[in-house]
Amino acid sequence: MSTTTFYRKRKFWYWAGGIVGAIVVLLGIAALVLSSKWKPTLTAKIKDGVKEASQGLYRIDFKDIRLNLITGTAVLDSISLVPDTSVFNQLRANRAAPAHLFRIKLAHLKISRLGVLTAYFKKKVALKAIILDQPSIDMIYHKVPKRKVPAKEEQTLYQLISKSLKSISVGQIKVQDANFDYYHGKQKLNAVKHLSISVKDILIDSLSQFDTTRVFHSRNIGFELLGYQSVTKDKMYTLKLDTLRGSITGRDLEVRGFKMVPMYPKLTFSRKYSTQKDRYDLDFRKISLAGIDYVGLNNNGELYVKEVNLGPARVDVFMNRELPPPNIDKARNFPHVALRRLPVPTIVERLKIAKIDVAYGEYNPKTKEIGAVKLNGLNGTISNLSNDSARLSLRNHAYADLTAYVMGTAEMNVKIDFNLTAKNAAFQYKGTVKAFDLKALNAISKPLGQIAIESGKVTGAYFDVSANNSGSRGVVSFFYTDLKIKMLGEDENGKEKKKGLLSFLANTMLIKDDNIPGEKARKVTVTHERVPQASFFNLMWKTVFKGMREAVGIGIVPMKKMPEPKKK
Repeated sequence: MSTTTFYRKRKFWYWAGGIVGAIVVLLGIAALVLSSKWKPTLTAKIKDGVKEASQGLYRIDFKDIRLNLITGTAVLDSISLVPDTSVFNQLRANRAAPAHLFRIKLAHLKISRLGVLTAYFKKKVALKAIILDQPSIDMIYHKVPKRKVPAKEEQTLYQLISKSLKSISVGQIKVQDANFDYYHGKQKLNAVKHLSISVKDILIDSLSQFDTTRVFHSRNIGFELLGYQSVTKDKMYTLKLDTLRGSITGRDLEVRGFKMVPMYPKLTFSRKYSTQKDRYDLDFRKISLAGIDYVGLNNNGELYVKEVNLGPARVDVFMNRELPPPNIDKARNFPHVALRRLPVPTIVERLKIAKIDVAYGEYNPKTKEIGAVKLNGLNGTISNLSNDSARLSLRNHAYADLTAYVMGTAEMNVKIDFNLTAKNAAFQYKGTVKAFDLKALNAISKPLGQIAIESGKVTGAYFDVSANNSGSRGVVSFFYTDLKIKMLGEDENGKEKKKGLLSFLANTMLIKDDNIPGEKARKVTVTHERVPQASFFNLMWKTVFKGMREAVGIGIVPMKKMPEPKKK
């Protein structure tokens, strides 16, 4: 190549590069000019669009909008989305209000691949992604009357925007590291940090408006929470979970590694209070919900769940008996009574329990020991859990069928029939216990009753009881052989010793060695009066225990009464 040819080619590339550079500069200047001119128009369109799409229920404000026509990106600064309470009150009066309102604030909202010209000239909005980074989201529940207008007769979102736009499509909406607060009216119920939400393939047009495969106009809405940890309001527990994942489209939710960890050891914890207070130590490896009606929850404030699965898990409950009981009626905490206090109408078709180990321990100040009842491998189902008035008018009973191993050895099956509408908290329960060695109960009887079981075999037991918040009445059959006990006390040094005379008298004069099934078998009719401080499980086991005492011959020995509650 000659020198002249080389310089001609180099001159050509300089010339071509100059033209390209000039075009880029001109496009940049044009983009800046157009962006500044489009800003007021786009600002008005966004505000009007939100107001129109929500039928005036919401308004959006932002400090500034930065638009780049070349890259198709837009950034909104200092954004707030707030409901108009006057419009909400009008909708509520007309029975057309949603059950939930939202307040959203964030520093920046990023929009990518926005086709501004297509949106302006063809009335089609197409976005690749909308990113909300570290927003603050408040979700507020209001009790509202059921909607007067059926959902099928309400205008769709497309019908609301069709005068301004032909379609809206968004590839993905990402909410990153959100602070989420849930309110019941003005009362904050829950606060969650670091929540992530992903909404994919949103489409609003004439065809998709009736697409039943989409939820809130999207193909999939998922949410995720990782490594959550917080301290309860009373500073007595730490709440932890490893992962929480759910899909509104898939109608599911899964929690792994949920723990409620007490801040103090058992006795230290209990002595923080002036009255008896249950201490809970919970560890649920897995909790899953299926068939959740998220749409109904949002629109009507009603929770429907087809199935809840709990377990594997560990539940440890502790009570210190050196303190007086609280001056309250614990009947309000019976499971089917507490269900009524849920803030939203709820239906759970089936609750399945699998591989849950339960321990309930009490500290006896006299023996200075903790005795614990253990139910290992708790499995079973509970059906028709509901506080929904429409459901209860048709089906007002919940049924539990549970199996566990008492103290890890005795297989027990219990069936419970809860009357969900009874004012006196009525329920019935019946069950069976298979054969086991009575010495397994020494872990309870020695620290709590100062009685050691030296020998005894249970061949079987049966109970059938009707109960309510006043007490219980039923039948208990307790079959056993070769029962011998040892009465315990303390010597001068506080060490455990056998009360020989009392043990002899109990074994020879009171206790009946056996109760064998047959015509001569002893079947005990039990009546038990409940005190207000007795819990649901206290009522259940004390009734059965009373029947067992009668069966073995010590029914004439008075049972220890619960101490008087602390006066307010």
